[in-house]
Amino acid sequence: MNKSLSAAPRALDLAREVLSIEAAAVQSLVTRIDESFLRALDVILRCEGRVIVSGMGKSGHIARKIAATMSSTGTPAYFVHPGEASHGDLGMITEEDVIIALSYSGESQELMTIVPVIKRQGAKLISMTGKPGSSLAMAADVHLNAAVDKEACPMGLAPTASTTAALALGDALAVALLDAKGFGAEDFARSHPGGSLGRRLLTHVRDIMRSGERLPMVGEDAMLSDAILEISKKGVGMTAIVDAEQRVLGIYTDGDLRRTLEKRLEFGSTPVRDVMSANPRCIGPDDLAAEAVQMMEQYNISQMLVVDEQRKLVGALNMHDLLHAKVI
Repeated sequence: MNKSLSAAPRALDLAREVLSIEAAAVQSLVTRIDESFLRALDVILRCEGRVIVSGMGKSGHIARKIAATMSSTGTPAYFVHPGEASHGDLGMITEEDVIIALSYSGESQELMTIVPVIKRQGAKLISMTGKPGSSLAMAADVHLNAAVDKEACPMGLAPTASTTAALALGDALAVALLDAKGFGAEDFARSHPGGSLGRRLLTHVRDIMRSGERLPMVGEDAMLSDAILEISKKGVGMTAIVDAEQRVLGIYTDGDLRRTLEKRLEFGSTPVRDVMSANPRCIGPDDLAAEAVQMMEQYNISQMLVVDEQRKLVGALNMHDLLHAKVI
């Protein structure tokens, strides 16, 4: 029998046990959130400098992630390696900063070496440990208890459940800070301008809509043949039908043309207003392009007219424009 197949049941059981242990570790934090969490929140909100997160080994990896999460959610933060801090990097820390120090044992030699200097500088210290009576916990202005019942490692040696719990507690702190600061979706997008999220949240309809000479429209007295020529000329797959003041009365699309062909109407003598779709769905130029995508998908349409508050035509866009702008 294949050895890998024979090991499969044990591997699945072990994987499920690991996930159960780590889930229980995070769940236990729910009942442990208390006034100390609020004090930590208050210390960071009052911080006039930056938040510095530090830790050794696996705690250091978690500290880096917490710093990154805070930075992207409105709380400027960065990671400082405690070993490097004792060899010059402490110069980056000022009395206006807040230090979050992670060590499950609370006895990390590298951290405890720099704690006296941090305290002497006047910076606030928040510790996150699994040992409330540890040296680091006792030295801190605020201590956050991230204790777990056991590690998920079968030998109880490799940091597993403890690092998961610390990461979750850091996320809880970052999200609470986000909410307290009123940090919104557009704020988040400004710190992520290079990704698809930034494009979705920062791109407005006016940024990608067609306007001016590229805008397809005909008057309300135009014949069907005029509308078809405008569709072909502007290449948007539709044309708007407007009144004398350029208020939108209707839209005529490629789909409408196919339906018109079935009726065998005379293109040169049929007014487009007789076959247009009246009162089409429109969007404003200051709306997010992502909202246009949502509306198009919801109503199964591929083009939209852009109008101002008086419902005057100011632009047009289709799915190709949104794809080209990488909004979708």
